[in-house]
Amino acid sequence: MRKDKDKIIELRKTGKSYKEIEQVMGVPRSTLSAWFKGQAWSSDLVVSLRNKVRSDHIVRLQSLDKIRGLHLDRLYKQAEFEAVQEFDQIKNHPLFISALMIYWGEGDKASPYRCSIANTEPAMIKIFLLFLENICCMPRTKIKSWILLYPDLNEEECKKYWIEKSGLEYSDFNKSIVIQGRHKTNRVRYGVCNLGVSSAYLKRKILIWIDLLAKDIVKEEIENKKMRV
Repeated sequence: MRKDKDKIIELRKTGKSYKEIEQVMGVPRSTLSAWFKGQAWSSDLVVSLRNKVRSDHIVRLQSLDKIRGLHLDRLYKQAEFEAVQEFDQIKNHPLFISALMIYWGEGDKASPYRCSIANTEPAMIKIFLLFLENICCMPRTKIKSWILLYPDLNEEECKKYWIEKSGLEYSDFNKSIVIQGRHKTNRVRYGVCNLGVSSAYLKRKILIWIDLLAKDIVKEEIENKKMRV
């Protein structure tokens, strides 16, 4: 056992993040996570830190509307800076990790402002919806969905399915899009659900979070291998 572990515990209890403790004490964040995992007081602290991030994020999104169109380059650099700071606070949250993984595989990469996914699995849509609401603090009125349909599918039946399975509401849907496809009928029974928001600011953050998560996973694996040697 490290002789300075008591000091590390005290730092954590005062509200220091894993990154801050690592910088001061030189203990890898993966080790800190293992130490404090399952500790009730540490879990409460994670919630407290996450709530602070969420509160600050709401203020920033509100102020963004007032200065849209002014100094956008500087604004996007600020988004990138915030993404790095926020990542260390919420990177261990299951919803955050799962939503980023979904976006990494299924999300829109081409548009500079569209933060959306498309999938036939209701669970993925539900997770991304919870992510937008609870992690990104997006107002429900800004979150929109639409269904990609084939001619043989009933739009009303499909909407009822997605509402029941994914937590969406009728007010969340924009007009569905019907495509012919290669065949007159299609095996996708309830269409492809698309869900997202329009925000270049958030898009910058999501892409940075994904990059940081990938690097963090690789770094932790390397550190674990060193510990096993």
